[in-house]
Amino acid sequence: MAEFSLQLNDDQIQIRDWIHEFAKDVLRPAGQEWDDKEEFPWPIVQEAAKIGLYGFDFFANMSMADPTGLTMPIALEELFWGDAGIALSIFGSGLAAAGIAGNGTPEQVMEWVPQCFGDENDIKIAAYCVSEPDAGSDVSSLRTRAEYDEAKDEWVLNGTKAWATNGGIAHLHVVTATVDPSLGSRGQASFVIPEGTAGIEQGQKYKKHGIKASHTAEVVLTDCRIPGSMLLGGKEKLDAKLAKAREGAKTGEKQPAMATFEATRPAVASMAVGIARAAYEIALEYAHERQAFGVPIFENQAIAFMLADMKTEIDASRLLVWRAAWLSRNGDGYKYAEGSQSKLKAGRTATWVTERAIQILGGYGYTREYDVERMHRDAKIMDIFEGTEQIQQGIVARAISEGRIDPLRQNR
Repeated sequence: MAEFSLQLNDDQIQIRDWIHEFAKDVLRPAGQEWDDKEEFPWPIVQEAAKIGLYGFDFFANMSMADPTGLTMPIALEELFWGDAGIALSIFGSGLAAAGIAGNGTPEQVMEWVPQCFGDENDIKIAAYCVSEPDAGSDVSSLRTRAEYDEAKDEWVLNGTKAWATNGGIAHLHVVTATVDPSLGSRGQASFVIPEGTAGIEQGQKYKKHGIKASHTAEVVLTDCRIPGSMLLGGKEKLDAKLAKAREGAKTGEKQPAMATFEATRPAVASMAVGIARAAYEIALEYAHERQAFGVPIFENQAIAFMLADMKTEIDASRLLVWRAAWLSRNGDGYKYAEGSQSKLKAGRTATWVTERAIQILGGYGYTREYDVERMHRDAKIMDIFEGTEQIQQGIVARAISEGRIDPLRQNR
């Protein structure tokens, strides 16, 4: 077990500074261009791959080889400080990789996680597909079906996935589907669908409010056949889990999508911290330079107090992120839904801080002359994806009640 410390080690400081320079020199200057284009920023991802910032080795070192659990959120904060849309394009494959790592066998992890990234000479991207048009927060209601063809040892998938980052353009898709509808979320499993598989295609591409450089689309599965070996975790394990569920016994396993989201919530929260910090720093600099009534507006108590609150909220959010990231790697995991706490707080902080930054800049903040306009649009997704603000509240409430109540089901 690694000791929890707020003092970063030399490797973490070096990684933080290295990524910050890339974010400052490459991501921040290109942010508006790719926001306007609303296209996947292939050239920048290729540049990230060339310096070792995109690839299996980077993902493994950040997420698997770090005993403190802090290096990944440190890295993501710096990337999203640069530009959220481009950073999500760089990190998006990591969610699919996390889905494989969280649900697959060791052999599957070693085979498929590297294929989520490719290499600097042949870049690949991956997509993690869970949400559906009628099943976002309620993942127990997934309608995408996976049926086993025993004669051919193949799985046949049918359905439509929604809101998939890299969906349809990915070289590899990880799809969560229902294998036994009567069991709800306990009757689900995750599958790998590699490039070139028939029966999978992109549906509509979403025109979004923010993170426009990140490709988000539907994924349509029509009689999509994959070998039995593409079931993450293997059929023997799935059969045993389904048998326990049918008997009414606890399976001892988390629902596949929830296992992935639980692991990635501190990472998503760190993205929100990065956006908030970026907007705060722009507002702080502006407040020192902008003159009104003969003095910098920072000398106006209303502005100074606003910036003080922004700084406090950002630092508090980061502390929650680091605690959750450390707990996910050390000890017995979360007791009071610390991962959800971090995402709940950081998502709120990003949305609030970016709005306050616009207020401090006044009319200029509402224009594209300053990046806070884009940052505010980018920030809102942090309250929504990978579990909305209200879902996180429900998870925390359930945890502090020690399971006696389930606020997410009170209205049923």
